Amino acid sequence: MPLKLDPKREAWMGTADIRRVLDALGEGHARFVGGAVRNAILGRDVTEIDLATPLLPDAVVARLERDAIKVVPTGIDHGTVTAVVNGSHYEITTLRRDVETDGRHATVAYTTDWREDAARRDFTMNALYALPDGEVLDYFGGVDDAKAGRVRFVGDTVQRIREDYLRVLRLFRFHAWYGRGDLDAEALRAAAAEKGGLAKLSGERIQAEMLKLLAAENPAPVLRVMAATSILSEVFPGQLTIPRLEQLADIDAEAFFTPDPILRVAALLPPDPSSARAISERWRLSNQDRERLEAAAGTTEKIVSYLSVREVRKLLYRLGAARFKDIVFLRWAEDPKLSNAISWRTLLAQADSWQRPKFPLTGRDVMLAGVSEGPLVGRILAEVEDWWVDADFIEDEFSLAERLKAVVQATAY
Repeated sequence: MPLKLDPKREAWMGTADIRRVLDALGEGHARFVGGAVRNAILGRDVTEIDLATPLLPDAVVARLERDAIKVVPTGIDHGTVTAVVNGSHYEITTLRRDVETDGRHATVAYTTDWREDAARRDFTMNALYALPDGEVLDYFGGVDDAKAGRVRFVGDTVQRIREDYLRVLRLFRFHAWYGRGDLDAEALRAAAAEKGGLAKLSGERIQAEMLKLLAAENPAPVLRVMAATSILSEVFPGQLTIPRLEQLADIDAEAFFTPDPILRVAALLPPDPSSARAISERWRLSNQDRERLEAAAGTTEKIVSYLSVREVRKLLYRLGAARFKDIVFLRWAEDPKLSNAISWRTLLAQADSWQRPKFPLTGRDVMLAGVSEGPLVGRILAEVEDWWVDADFIEDEFSLAERLKAVVQATAY
């Protein structure tokens, strides 16, 4: 007896928005596919809803527009359009079969055969479809694999990988998220043998897959397997500190923090800005992520769990709250004393509640003290600011004025 999801319990299946899309495509012309079906079977949250259809892309567009549904041609050359209803996005892809692949891209032809479409997908747990009434269509044992936590390729494993070498990384990402026990032996052997194909992939695709992997609850076990098979070194240059990443993952789990992939990259790297730069270049990170990673991985700031409130305020002023918190997390992940957890959390709470004080002096104050306009103004201002910070952001105007006067006089001689 086929598995059947209950649309009354699976709220995502019966929303007015998705029903409007299904009605526009027509009865029998669309099925839910992939991650939504897999997650529903496993009792996990469904965050993305994709549909598959035997209708050709032009027909999909025509039917949606006829019902006044906005259509975005996100990947129309490969048969995918996105329907937008009340801000919700639904990818709709015409059934396909691969005609030619080169390890990065595929030339496809459209088909009306659901099994043929399923056969070109990566893992059995992703080759699942569900009818609007909830009946699940499973052509390759994906339901049993999903329930068993077994990430298994559809059909010939080596062929699946050679069609798109990103599937080497996807194997580990999906195991980190959905797997239990050891990785599928056949898949692991094939991934290790075909790892050289990763060199063909763009940095952006590697980045996206690795950051998703690092967002798993505990990615350390699969990273160790990737390291043992020399797969990790293909995408992650340099020596890595997996134990620190594992400790950071434990902290996230125990304290209910949301996993932060960029911070976890920093946890893996040695305290060397060059390693962070190498990863940033290889993965084509955004400027924002690059700067954050290099600042966190290359920091020399001494932050310990027993910092005084005054020391915390000083560091927050110098580093900013975001960078301070990154370093706190990394130092916490290095701390072998579990009893210090409360102290580390207190530091994070202080950062969250901190408001940056405004230095009360400006260059004009320095010039009014008798200094001519020029570089010396900035140097004097910086020296007084350092004193002000060391004095715990003193608010006494007289003391500030006296300090400025003393610095000006000292500089004049």
